[in-house]
Amino acid sequence: MTDLRAAKDAARAQARARRDSLSDDRMRAFAADALRDRFLEELVRPGFIADGPVAGYWPLGSELDVRPLLLHLRTGGLRTGGLKTGGRSIALPVSGPRGQALTFRDWDPALPLAAGRYGIQEPGADRPEVVPAVLLVPMLAFDRSGHRLGYGAGYYDRTLDALRAIRPVLAVGMAFAAQEMDAVPCGAHDERLDWILTEREALRFTQ
Repeated sequence: MTDLRAAKDAARAQARARRDSLSDDRMRAFAADALRDRFLEELVRPGFIADGPVAGYWPLGSELDVRPLLLHLRTGGLRTGGLKTGGRSIALPVSGPRGQALTFRDWDPALPLAAGRYGIQEPGADRPEVVPAVLLVPMLAFDRSGHRLGYGAGYYDRTLDALRAIRPVLAVGMAFAAQEMDAVPCGAHDERLDWILTEREALRFTQ
């Protein structure tokens, strides 16, 4: 366990520096729009995502911004072939104590947000809680086996474990292509993702 923790800490330091180096605003905006379009083309159009709420996240630091996708899912219109891609419920996470699963509240972009436990913007306590059918997952790094490297608090691993015990949930990692590493250090309690999307490609790990 000590060796795994040390390997993860070293990988996190390397991955954070790599992601933080992606500081060009135009490139980051391009990646956010590309991720939106790739999600719609690869997951929505073929029908891989079920009906139900889509939970994303408010970007922290150099995380990839998924808000363009969330806003499109809530308000977007018709696309090629008459497929309706708007009108979904979207949600953001609410951070509880370290070591506990996240909860999610409906996000109405017209309403103000509040700073949560880590200073991240969250829907207010008056917004209804939802159980997502699709979870967009941030990360520091990923590999081609579907594993992600998080920040070490275990929020998303515990969240996915709890959600998957309730209902099927599609876990989609969202990352810059530059965040890929050869092999993410992982243990028995690290939850595997179903998909990982980057601005360059879509990687599918479950059938």
